[in-house]
Amino acid sequence: MTPSNDATNEPAIDSDGGFVRLRLDIAYDGTEFAGWATQTGQRTVAGVLEEALGTVFRTPVVLRAAGRTDTGVHASGQVAHVDVPAEALGNAYPRTPRPQDPEFAPLVRRLGRFLPEDVRVLDIVRAPAGFDARFSALRRHYEYRLSIAAFGATPQQARFVTPWPRRLDVAAMAAASAGLVGLHDFAAFCRHREGATTIRDLQRFDWAVTGDLVTAYVTADAFCWSMVRSLVGAVLAVGEGRRDAAWCAGLLDATARSSAFAAAPARGLSLVGVDYPPDDQLEARILLTRDLRTRPT
Repeated sequence: MTPSNDATNEPAIDSDGGFVRLRLDIAYDGTEFAGWATQTGQRTVAGVLEEALGTVFRTPVVLRAAGRTDTGVHASGQVAHVDVPAEALGNAYPRTPRPQDPEFAPLVRRLGRFLPEDVRVLDIVRAPAGFDARFSALRRHYEYRLSIAAFGATPQQARFVTPWPRRLDVAAMAAASAGLVGLHDFAAFCRHREGATTIRDLQRFDWAVTGDLVTAYVTADAFCWSMVRSLVGAVLAVGEGRRDAAWCAGLLDATARSSAFAAAPARGLSLVGVDYPPDDQLEARILLTRDLRTRPT
C-alpha cells in the first residue's frame, strides 16, 4: 500500500479558527478497500467517508484516524476525527429534529443511507478540547483470527478469518509471543517508512483457542506499518515447529525488516478498539506521542 500524505509525524489542525472537531467511531469490512488512507485511483475507507461527509456538509473535509489500516484489514473500533467549518455544521441537522436524539444522531442515520454496506459510522460526538484521534491515543487493540478446521473458514467467516491448514502448537506460540512483549525496537516486524520510528511498547500479545478458532490479542501504544501481521507471521512459524521461541525473541536485535518470515494474510486482522486518556490529559498525551523515540546506541 502506498503511504499517503497523512503519514507525516504532524498533528492534525487545531479545532479553533472557525472549525468544530468531531469524533467518529467507525467499523468496516476491509476486504474491498485499499486500506484506510486516501489514495488517488484507489477505493479506500477514508476516501469513501470523506466523500459522504463532504456531500452532507457541502464542503471538502479530511479525516484523521487512530490507525491507518492496510489493504484488506478490518475494523470494528476505528476512531477518527474531522474538522468541519462551523458555518457548514448546520447542514448536518434535520429541519425537524427529534427532541430525544443525541446531537449527531441524524447525521449517523443519514450517513447510513449514503455509505456502502462495508463501512458504517457508529457514532459521532463533538470532540473534547485537545482531542486528536491519532496523537492522543494511549493504545490500539487488534485481534487476529485463524481457523484450524479441516474445511477452512465457514462462509460466514471467510472475509474475516484466515484458514490455516497446518497444525499449530498454540502453547509454543504463546511462549514466543510473551517474549516480544515490552518496549522494544520492532524494526524486524515493520515495513520501512522514512523518518518513522520502529520503537513501540507492545503491551499484550497472547492467544486463545475456541473450538477451531485461534485468536491473537495484540495491544500496543502504537503500531508501525505492517507490524501486527508481521508479529503474527513470525509466531506462526514457531507454532508450525519451523522456529523456536528464542529465534522469535532474537528478531528484536534486528535493525531492518526481516525476510525470515512472511506477514500473516490481511483478512484475519481487525482493529477492535482505541483507548484515550481522560479529557484533561489529551493535550499532554499528544506531546508525549510526538516525542520521537530512538534506538539506544
